[in-house]
Amino acid sequence: MNEEMSDEINENESAKIDMDILAENSRLFVRVRGILDQAQVRIARSVNTEMVRAYWLIGQAIVEEAQEGSERAEYGEQIVESLAARLRAEGLKGFQARNLWRMRDFYLKFPKMNALRSELSWTHYRLLLKVESDAAREFYETESAAGNWATRELERQINSFFFERTGASADKRKMLEKGRASEDKYVAQDFIKDPFVLEFLNLRDVPELSESDLEQALLDHLQDFLLEFGKGFSFVARQKRITIDGDHFYIDLVFYNRLLRCFVLVDLKIGKLTHQDIGQMMLYTNYYTREMLEEWENPTIGLLLCADKNDAVVRYTLPEDEKQIFASNYKLYLPSEAEIVAEIKSEQDKLKL
Repeated sequence: MNEEMSDEINENESAKIDMDILAENSRLFVRVRGILDQAQVRIARSVNTEMVRAYWLIGQAIVEEAQEGSERAEYGEQIVESLAARLRAEGLKGFQARNLWRMRDFYLKFPKMNALRSELSWTHYRLLLKVESDAAREFYETESAAGNWATRELERQINSFFFERTGASADKRKMLEKGRASEDKYVAQDFIKDPFVLEFLNLRDVPELSESDLEQALLDHLQDFLLEFGKGFSFVARQKRITIDGDHFYIDLVFYNRLLRCFVLVDLKIGKLTHQDIGQMMLYTNYYTREMLEEWENPTIGLLLCADKNDAVVRYTLPEDEKQIFASNYKLYLPSEAEIVAEIKSEQDKLKL
């Protein structure tokens, strides 16, 4: 073996050793980085848990000391104001009187400290404090922890009446599973509710409700309907005429959503939804998307709002990857809170199995 060949073999062996070391170092780095990342998560969660615990204990102290164990006291306001001033004088931030009152409210609405969820931050609990119903508050606390909701997601679910909507849904387990899988971003599915609760129309006892009656009632209560629709919607037109090859078609209601940057077409159906209804909505949305949009706008959304949406017909009529056409039930009234709580708890228990 000549000297040149020997040097080449040595270089190849050295390169192989260097690659092996690099691979080992890479595996070691990934492993160590994973350990550190997990530790940071545990530390952050521990700090969060201790902060929530501290605020609960402060609320307890205010109730027991300043109010002598009752929910109201004659001099409670002055005592809390004085406490806030002394804490500020000590250089402690975040303990203004309004925050101390919030901690007091926290203790009163969540009276068992050992029942607090370690997955939730103080910001989560601040949002939960705004929920007036005890049952709804407990529901959002449970689902927020189960779904690992960010605070923005929790706020969105509260504002969209997810508790009431789940109670009114025919498939509560599906609603809960969908809620737990939610992502914190703007997608069409999050803006299309199912069901829509139209109790504000006062049509519960109307014997023969027609589609024109429903349309007129929605326009008469347009502000309420926009609030039920959700964020970013504005009204555009009713009975909007489009003409295709000489044939005229009329879209019941047209809206625009500034967050999704798209038109939303609504067709109202009193009876059972048919495949013809879905086909007609596909025609409307295709026309609007191809003829009415600016280049910076997103494809049109079609919503069939109906008394009976017939899930099987929807599933087999629309393509599996369809993301622009939706069918939602409408409810003219909500069940009682006791009925909602009983049915939701039943489905929550089933999800734990």
